[in-house]
Amino acid sequence: MGRDIAITISFTSALNKKVIDYDDKAYLPWRWIFMAIKNRVLLALTILLVLSAIGLSFISNAPNRLISGQGVSLFSLITGPVWWSLVPILMLFAFVFCKQNALVCWSTVLVAETLFFALLLLAGTAATQFSGGEESLARTSLDGGFWLMSGLSILIAVDSMSRVIVNPVWRGLANILLALPVVILLATGQLDHLSLMKEYINRQDVFEDALWQHLQILFTTLIPAVGLGIPLGIFCFRSPRFQGAIFSALNIIQTIPSIALFGLLIAPLAGLAAAIPWLAEHGISGIGLAPAIVALVLYALLPLVRNVVAGLEAVPDSVVESARGMGMTRSQLFFRVQVPIAMPLILSGIRIIAVQTVGLAVVAALIGAGGLGAIVFQGLLSSALDLVLLGVIPVIIMAVVVDSLFKFIVIFMDTSHR
Repeated sequence: MGRDIAITISFTSALNKKVIDYDDKAYLPWRWIFMAIKNRVLLALTILLVLSAIGLSFISNAPNRLISGQGVSLFSLITGPVWWSLVPILMLFAFVFCKQNALVCWSTVLVAETLFFALLLLAGTAATQFSGGEESLARTSLDGGFWLMSGLSILIAVDSMSRVIVNPVWRGLANILLALPVVILLATGQLDHLSLMKEYINRQDVFEDALWQHLQILFTTLIPAVGLGIPLGIFCFRSPRFQGAIFSALNIIQTIPSIALFGLLIAPLAGLAAAIPWLAEHGISGIGLAPAIVALVLYALLPLVRNVVAGLEAVPDSVVESARGMGMTRSQLFFRVQVPIAMPLILSGIRIIAVQTVGLAVVAALIGAGGLGAIVFQGLLSSALDLVLLGVIPVIIMAVVVDSLFKFIVIFMDTSHR
């Protein structure tokens, strides 16, 4: 009986060993491939890039700006010697299996930038071929395939750059170079036949006025928001018993939809302008810039006040006691100790409200405040997608620039205090 059990156990163990050995041999190639992968992020982004090239149309061509265009795939545009533009994709796959040292990372950045440049150049060349002459109404627009492939190319470059550049300031400056292909092709006129550029050329004066109005809304909002938010934050810090009521009121304002808040301000400001003619003479009315500025300032108060309070509360008590022990007065303690330590968080709050204002100012165009939102809504009303993009793209660029600028300032102040 015991001998039979021993034989059975030995046979089962041998059988399991053979199965395991067989499974190891069966899955050995896949395991080798997985072990050879050195950059999974690059692999995922490159696979998405290939899928977007296969599954989405690259550009769309339409008889005029009001008719939906017919999609044109990337592979129908790449014929003959132009296949060289796909070489960067193959190189990206090769870099997935390379050790991620500085040389490979910088090579990945260069290849991703080359791919981005090739995509832009191919789109501009195709638009020139489909233009049909200067008097033609045909429009060639950038489609989903182009936007997704371009975005993934930039993400690949940013990811590889972050692996070799540790300093965030230098990394941000290096990221600016990613826009170099766009600048080169715009300067050489290679993109002039794209529908987006035609919209800009036809509305250049309107676009410049809208851009200036958007900047005006931004700065006109930031000045009173900072002037009100910082003192209110200091008051909340020094009077904790009022914090709950003030934050509750600001939270309620923050939950009101922007369009609703703009609408709620029309009647009070219109009545105020009617009661006080001096206000009407200086541009205060129910519609226009005044209600937009009031609403945007109200939206900006909560993030700024919270950051001011958080910054002042972050000052260590030991530092405050040491300053008092040195004989500093209350004002000296505040301006020489508390404010410098809290300044990075205060600037972060200003950065938040600046980016927030850039986006919300688009909606302010509905009440006649102007800005790039006027171009966006004009494009929506006329079903012209490229006109919408003409208003949206500068808003995105402006938000990124403002965010990066304040980040540089915060990093510089952190470094200087250390």
